[in-house]
Amino acid sequence: MAVTLTRDILRLLAAVNDRRRGDVSLSALSALAHRSPFNLHRRFRQAVGETPKAYTSRVRLARAAAELLSTDRATSAIALDHGFGSHEVFTRAFTRHFGVSPRTYRARGLHVDDDRAAAVHAATVSAVAPCVGLYRRTTTERNPPVPVDIVVKELPVTYALIMRRRIAREEVAATLGEFLPVLFAYAQRHGLAMSGPPFARYPEIGMGSLVIEGGVQLAAPAPHEPGDGIEALTIPAGPAAVAIHHGPYERLPETYQVIESWIQDEGRSAAGPPREIYLTDPGERPDPETWETEIIQPLT
Repeated sequence: MAVTLTRDILRLLAAVNDRRRGDVSLSALSALAHRSPFNLHRRFRQAVGETPKAYTSRVRLARAAAELLSTDRATSAIALDHGFGSHEVFTRAFTRHFGVSPRTYRARGLHVDDDRAAAVHAATVSAVAPCVGLYRRTTTERNPPVPVDIVVKELPVTYALIMRRRIAREEVAATLGEFLPVLFAYAQRHGLAMSGPPFARYPEIGMGSLVIEGGVQLAAPAPHEPGDGIEALTIPAGPAAVAIHHGPYERLPETYQVIESWIQDEGRSAAGPPREIYLTDPGERPDPETWETEIIQPLT
């Protein structure tokens, strides 16, 4: 059964992610949401797929790890800024999550030795970590669609990690909710510099099923083929029709239809699978009408 993101859960996520070092205990979140701890715990886990404690710990560790690689700040200062009570508490939690200590993780660095790539990686992690498993979820919003503007751009080569599967059309959100957290965690654990928001790509689209690739963008090719269901992918450069979809994900098919009509009217032809890049993280913006998804359709 599809899980719907309600406005109250989205508002709570935004509040949690604004409290980078504040109290995010179950009692504090319950007071913020005006619900009992039991009720909040149940609804939060049902909607997000994690308990409040697991969620806040994962997000804070992800952001702290990115800062370790993009700055030379003291580990203790980073730990405090991300809500950990002491250097020791942070080190234990970090080692459990990443399998290495903060010192070892920082010394290993990213797979590209570039300050700008490290800064982009940190910004990507900060934006994506809060709701990496919630893209493409349905919402309770029912507002009319926003007009779509389409431009042709010459896009550069894109490097990525992906997972691929044939699914029924109604399984897109659940599949991305499975794929993207795995890919995000793999990139972070192995020091792969992420260069932008996650995406979905559709190599095959049939009447009742489709092939979906969930992916995270990288600053450079992965140094090794990952395995275990994860693949390295290079998307070639070339012209593409690019549009920004404004609003909830359930209205995405309408934007795809506008792009298909535009291609026919312009006498162009598609030249590869379309992909959608999730520019807005639901955990940062509680209003689905403000969400933006970039749709890219390669052209001949």
